[in-house]
Amino acid sequence: MTLPKHIAIIMDGNGRWAQLRHKPRVFGHIKGTRVAKKIITACSRKGIKNLTLYAFSTENWLRPSAEVSFLMNLLRRYLKKETENLVKENIRFSIIGDISRVPSDVKDAITKAMHATSKCTGLNLVFALSYGSRQEITEAVRTIVAKVAAGELAASEIDESTINGALSTYPTPDPDLILRTSGEMRLSNFLMWQAAYSEFFFTSTLWPDFTEADLEQALEDYSGRQRRFGAVLTNDENLHH
Repeated sequence: MTLPKHIAIIMDGNGRWAQLRHKPRVFGHIKGTRVAKKIITACSRKGIKNLTLYAFSTENWLRPSAEVSFLMNLLRRYLKKETENLVKENIRFSIIGDISRVPSDVKDAITKAMHATSKCTGLNLVFALSYGSRQEITEAVRTIVAKVAAGELAASEIDESTINGALSTYPTPDPDLILRTSGEMRLSNFLMWQAAYSEFFFTSTLWPDFTEADLEQALEDYSGRQRRFGAVLTNDENLHH
């Protein structure tokens, strides 16, 4: 099986999962966190090099304050509880996104987790937290413009690699496979620049019901695809990573 070097997952459906069971939305988030732990471990043990999870979007700040507060506390508790296990599994943890609005105790947990796992050499686990792709690209433009204004960079020198280098995902490679649960078929402001040649896998399964078997199905589906990157394949060409 040809494994993707980078999987990105839009973990969707926690609220609907809870509502179908006549429970508050927070029950779905709790179950979703447990599923995330299982999938992280599965990816690590399969030898996946990079995994990005869409944990909290910039738009999620518009949710009811009680739900936002619960999600932040859930993240803090997860990091405090799981950092030791991440080290044990040789998983390096990092964040992309604007965390200026994140509570200070959550920032502290993030910093400690990143420091504790900084020397890990296995799976590169990235949480997209308070992340939005349009905001990321806008910030990259600001960075590049500032360099041009300071005379550090000529406008004629700007190319794709310049933009790549200014994005918060750098130097993580672009995702080979983007997976979204719950039946929705859109990116929702997630890794839009990086997804230019990603393969997509959509499933109607709600995230709290997502299993390692579902992950295996997505990987098998990906392995059977021919990735052209805009080119035309001849019979003897194989452009799989």
